[in-house]
Amino acid sequence: MSSTETTTPARPGASESGLRRGAMGGAELVAQAIANIAPSAVIAFTAAAIFVTAGKGTWLSFALATVVILAVGYCISQFAKRRASAGSLYNYAAAGLGPFGAFLTGLTLVIGCFGIAAGSLSGAVIHFGAFLNQVGVGISGVAGQVLIAVVLGGLAALFTVWGVRVSARVSLVLEIVSVTIITILLVIALANAGPAAFDPSQFSLEGVEPQGVAIGMVLAILGFVGFSSADALGREARNPFKAIPRAIMWSALGVGVLYVFAAYTQVVVLGHKLGSSVSPLDDIATIVGLPSWFNPILNLGIAASFFAVVVAPLNVIGRIVYVMGKEGVAPKYLGTTHAKLLTPHRALLVFAPLVILVPVVLYLFGVDANDVLVWVDTFGTFGYMVAYAAVAIAAPIFLRRMGIKNWLVWPCVVVAVGGMAYVFWVNVVPIPAFPLNIIPLLFLVAVIAGVGRYAWVKKNRPDVIDAIGSTETDVLEGIG
Repeated sequence: MSSTETTTPARPGASESGLRRGAMGGAELVAQAIANIAPSAVIAFTAAAIFVTAGKGTWLSFALATVVILAVGYCISQFAKRRASAGSLYNYAAAGLGPFGAFLTGLTLVIGCFGIAAGSLSGAVIHFGAFLNQVGVGISGVAGQVLIAVVLGGLAALFTVWGVRVSARVSLVLEIVSVTIITILLVIALANAGPAAFDPSQFSLEGVEPQGVAIGMVLAILGFVGFSSADALGREARNPFKAIPRAIMWSALGVGVLYVFAAYTQVVVLGHKLGSSVSPLDDIATIVGLPSWFNPILNLGIAASFFAVVVAPLNVIGRIVYVMGKEGVAPKYLGTTHAKLLTPHRALLVFAPLVILVPVVLYLFGVDANDVLVWVDTFGTFGYMVAYAAVAIAAPIFLRRMGIKNWLVWPCVVVAVGGMAYVFWVNVVPIPAFPLNIIPLLFLVAVIAGVGRYAWVKKNRPDVIDAIGSTETDVLEGIG
């Protein structure tokens, strides 16, 4: 399908070569999406947390969450089928909500990616440290955590600056290895259960309260955060109008099926012990009698999954900030790419050290690495929820402007926005204990600071406001 291109001219004196066109195939786009989700990391922890409220309905919480995420994905795909941009949801929202809606969407998405990347770096530190200790390399204490964070964070920055294709392939390999290890463990565990592998009480929802399943959906939905990240590679993808919507929808569906299977299996094998298990997968490995060498491999696989989800959000941040820089919303020096590597190196080299700095500072202040993972990921999740809700609202407006009738989009908007609103509400009401109670406030402060930048630009550079969301965008011929 041919395309036309609308691009804001580079500013005088800017050294700009653009992003590498056609570098990403379908598999690499799926890799970017799945890496941002980090399914291995979610399987390792989330099912146990959901079981506390949902019990034998844990699988149902994941199934219903998959429906909500598919609704969000369908709304996003309406843009991805017709627009290909490095600006991700920022560019999409501009087509439906105008300049301020686009800015708010882009800002909250950058906040979301930053939080998830920094929190996941702490997850990688936890499990890579466990792996090293299990194989006899003694690294412990705050100094050890800081060292691992700097090394892994530095590698993530290197891969993203080196090239999106390289980083996507690294993420793909890491996630394939990690998911394969965990899937093998779960299949062995289910086979080891014998006749008990078929658990009718899970299907009959024995003793399950609907409210418990609904509360469990909150964590389940959070387990999909970042699933749409392939849309930030629109300028670098081959056949983006088909490949990106497919990557978004199929990755969400595939990961959702994996979550349901993993939840069902963990309940079969661990039963009521799942809710109190600190490391369910380690416990399952012990129950089925796997050799001692399997646990280091398991921890390495989970660490790899967390590392992949540091790389993937950095790719998204780099491209959104690159577009904002080209338009003048962000400092203009961020709106350039490397002359040879053709990656948004300046944006990446600004944000990557900050991603490393967050867990390092918290470690130095004595915060447990697991708490860093939960707190910072929660902060990032608020950003994703606002961005997802905004782009869902923008979808029917965009379609109406294009003269396109789509009866399915409105139900998807209701499910998507309702799901995001519910997740937010459950996270703030009743008010959680410190420090989770201040995380929404920190998120609000970050948004207000960003909106302050928008207000300054609007007052001093009104021409920039008019161009928001138009840079680095391909559109289907005859559409827009």
